[in-house]
This record gives sequence, structure tokens and C-alpha cells, in this order.
Amino acid sequence: MERRTDLAVEERELLGEDIKGVDYSAEEIDGLPIERLHIATERASQLLKKPVGNYVTAQLPPLTDNIRDTDNRVKALSREIRRLLPVNGLVLVAGLGNIEITPDALGPKAASKVLATRHIQGEIARSTGLDRLRAVAVMNTGVTGQTGIETGELLQGIIKNIRPSAMIAVDALASRRLERLGCTVQISDTGISPGAGVGNRRVRIDQDTMGIPVIAIGVPTVVDALTLAFDLLEIDDEKQGMELSKTVSPQGRSMVVTPKEIDLLVTRAASLISLSVNMALHSDIDTEDLLNLL
Repeated sequence: MERRTDLAVEERELLGEDIKGVDYSAEEIDGLPIERLHIATERASQLLKKPVGNYVTAQLPPLTDNIRDTDNRVKALSREIRRLLPVNGLVLVAGLGNIEITPDALGPKAASKVLATRHIQGEIARSTGLDRLRAVAVMNTGVTGQTGIETGELLQGIIKNIRPSAMIAVDALASRRLERLGCTVQISDTGISPGAGVGNRRVRIDQDTMGIPVIAIGVPTVVDALTLAFDLLEIDDEKQGMELSKTVSPQGRSMVVTPKEIDLLVTRAASLISLSVNMALHSDIDTEDLLNLL
């Protein structure tokens, strides 16, 4: 009985805390609880069903609350993102997902608020005082059903032409717990598998397939209905699990659960991520000056 989740810390919870090849630590920074998980071995990667690499999970107040531009959440997340980025070079920010479907619109909404600066060069940059901005390109990939192109194929073509030093991919995630929806951010250096959380796994977007470091940022917006049922009813028996699957997923249809205030949650999560990404990318610019450009 697979409990579907995109969060590495939840996979660790399912397996127990003592996993060989996994380094885990937790701390509080500016009042923000942050968990760090490093998967060091292939064996641990197979157990957790997550690639080898680093995962940072921040537990936030509900994102349905208002977000101020300079609150501790933004500052803390921007520091975590900056740690994973190369110091110099163009960065491509990609918003993954379908903007027409609210729980899947996080990536496109966040990317639309990231400052694109690759085109600001030379005398224009100097005369406007923007020569300290880092070169950033921004795009929304859409989904294969809209474009007829695999997200990975689209990104590979863009990367081949503009040659960024790294990519930040923003996407909605799936959790196994309702209480994590809208109040958890996961940042990793292992890339992302679009659609994996809702059973629509596509080609992975990571350093192996893209040829550059890929930093993935996401907020859980849905819980798989069957996973939720298993957890609420505390079912571990295989036979009971099969019976429950027939009830919760009739005729094999996979369903997900999302909060009723999902539109507000996604809008504010997108604002939080875009502000954090902007501050991480343009650390040489004063926060007030940066906010005036947005």
C-alpha cells in the first residue's frame, strides 16, 4: 500500500527515524522550524524513493494568512535557496504546472512574479542603475496536454539555446497529511518529477537530464485521496487496503483532496516563493530597491 508523497521528510516518517545513509537535523531560524535531510547513499535513496541529495523543509504559519514582503519567512527561504545556487551565471526560473487548474497553478503564478533581467544589458543597465542585477530568464512550461511537448523536452531546448548556469523549477507538490497543505515549503537540489505526486509521472527534470543543477521548490497543495484514507483509518493490512482502494478509487480512478480555500492558498504561496526567489537571485540589491522593481 503505497502512501504517495513528494516530501522527503514524510518518507522518512513512514520508514522510521533511524535510516542508514540518511542525515537528518532540525533547527529553528528566526522562528521558522526548518528540517534538513541529506540522502547520502543509493540504498537510502531506494528506501525513501527520493534521489540522492539535499532536502530542506520549512514549516510555516498557514499561507492563507497575509504575507509581508520582508517577513522572516521570505528572508529565511531566500537564504536556503541562495545556498544551493551557483555564485555566478544566468539562472533560468521555470514555472511548472497547469495555470487553468488551481491546485496545479503554483508554478506558473510564482514564475510570473519573478523579475526577468537577462535582456537588461550594457548601457541600458548602467544608465538605469540595474547593472548589479543577476541575469535571470523566466518561463512557464505549461503541461503536455496544452502544448503537446514534454516539459523536459521544452526545457532542454531552452537550456541548449540560452545556456544558464542553473535552473530553479517551481511546482505544486502532494503531501500525505492534510495539516501540511499550505504551510510547508520543500527546497531540494535533486530536481523534480512533474506530476509524480498525483500519479502522472513524467520525465524527470534534474542535473542528469538537463545538464545543469536544478533546484526544485514546491508547496503541497493536494493529498492523494487513498493515501489520506489509509492514514485516517490507520490501515496497514494488505487485504483491508485492497478493499479500501476499490471504495476510494472506483474503477481505478485516482482522486486528490485539496482545501476549499485553495485559490487563496496558491496565490499567497506563489507570492512567498517569488519574493524568496527574487531576494535569493539579487542579493546585491537592497531589499527596498528590489521590491520597487517588482
